[in-house]
Amino acid sequence: MKPFGFAAVLLALLGAVDAGASTASKPNLIVILADDLGYGDPGCYNPQSKIPTPNLDRLARQGIRLTDAHAPAAVCAPTRYGLLTGRYPWRSGGTGNLPPWATPAIPSDRLTLPRWLQQHGYATACIGKWHLGWRWPTTDGKRPRSFPDGRSNVDFSKPIADGPTTRGFDYYFGTCVPNYPPYCFIENDRTVGIPTEATTEFETPGPKLPGWDQEKILPELTRRAVRYIETAPQSKKPFFLYFPLTAPHHPVVPTAEFRGKSSAGEYGDFVMQADWTVGQVLDALDRTGLAENTLVIVTSDNGPEITRTNMAGAKPVMPVGAYDRIKKYGHASMGPLRGIKYETWEGGHRVPFLARWPGKIPAGATSDELLCLTDLLATAAALVGEPLPDNAGEDSFDALPVLRGGKSRRDTAVLVGARNNLAVRKGDWVWLNTPAGVKEEPDWFQQERGYTRNPHSEQLYNLREDISQRHNLYAEQPQRVRELSALLKTLEQQGRSRP
Repeated sequence: MKPFGFAAVLLALLGAVDAGASTASKPNLIVILADDLGYGDPGCYNPQSKIPTPNLDRLARQGIRLTDAHAPAAVCAPTRYGLLTGRYPWRSGGTGNLPPWATPAIPSDRLTLPRWLQQHGYATACIGKWHLGWRWPTTDGKRPRSFPDGRSNVDFSKPIADGPTTRGFDYYFGTCVPNYPPYCFIENDRTVGIPTEATTEFETPGPKLPGWDQEKILPELTRRAVRYIETAPQSKKPFFLYFPLTAPHHPVVPTAEFRGKSSAGEYGDFVMQADWTVGQVLDALDRTGLAENTLVIVTSDNGPEITRTNMAGAKPVMPVGAYDRIKKYGHASMGPLRGIKYETWEGGHRVPFLARWPGKIPAGATSDELLCLTDLLATAAALVGEPLPDNAGEDSFDALPVLRGGKSRRDTAVLVGARNNLAVRKGDWVWLNTPAGVKEEPDWFQQERGYTRNPHSEQLYNLREDISQRHNLYAEQPQRVRELSALLKTLEQQGRSRP
């Protein structure tokens, strides 16, 4: 496939004739990253969904719906690394989730998506869940930590170093992780208030702000994102808003107006609230007249969680997990896919992906072209009409042709699960270098979907013929396994997949 020249991209997408288009003509970019939203949760992906998602469905009608888009990892933090750096997270060894008080996952000298846009005249903001680490100051000079009684040695009177505003964002507001301490908001490099109360009431012991209410996190993030959009025209700059939601990840805390409104329990209610948040963003763009010149992308960081843990007082509350939602509500968060969060089966990393850009992206379109969230950096480079440096975005491909309804520039992807297990994709084929998922499926689920126990040490599937991964062809296609294994070795040795 011949690559598009950037001049052709600009002519087709921006109506510009050279790379010197004015800053004002550059499109705004909003990336909304849901947390643990499954492929089968939105109605536009699953006609049998028990969760109303009118705003995601509206976005699908107004733009394009991708059916073969993938998070680079089946776990939260590595996906965020890949999205912001354009580099597969398994290259850095960071394939598991970051623990509380973790140090930064992105080196300070690595080019990021916001830094790239910042260098090309954009205002940049991150509002939401960061989960990529900070350098927390401590009172004793030792590593930051929480104690079993909820106390901590972190010094909240001092700035927090190496956070989002040092990785390319002009502004940050949000939470480290809603189920990790400190239980408070963070704005730029300071906590909003001092979390003086030691608590064990939440999932992880740690300090909290007096009166902290987890139910109020998503509404406040939504309000801040809407306000950012409404005030953006004052800067006279195009803007990039990265909006990583805290829903429907645990704690599952839908507000009163959404409780009981879905037919999939409190998880479904929280998905409805996340959908409402998307609607608030779209409405703000309409009110401000910014919709026509804004590329909006909504996707998810991985597949649905197997189980969810909240803490109510000292007693754990276990809301219904991904498999049990099928039994209790008849709702399959993974849709027709196999697997959930953490796993290299498709359900762990194949995610919803919706994009709208009026007049540039065809309305009501569907594409089965391959895309990875690492592609957003190269896509941003195409938006501004400048090539990426060779030492950045090593696994990022310009996805604008896909969003326009055309062909993908990638036909390979290497996606990682929670234990360094890999899914190596080329064309219709995917090889999994593991005999099973990280978390085995329940017997009843295997029987219901026609799965049999895998007798082989690895797995191979043809996804065009077998999207649900029922038929392991590992023993029947040894040459295909060798081909994909050799591809992985080549990509490891080259240190990149982008030409």
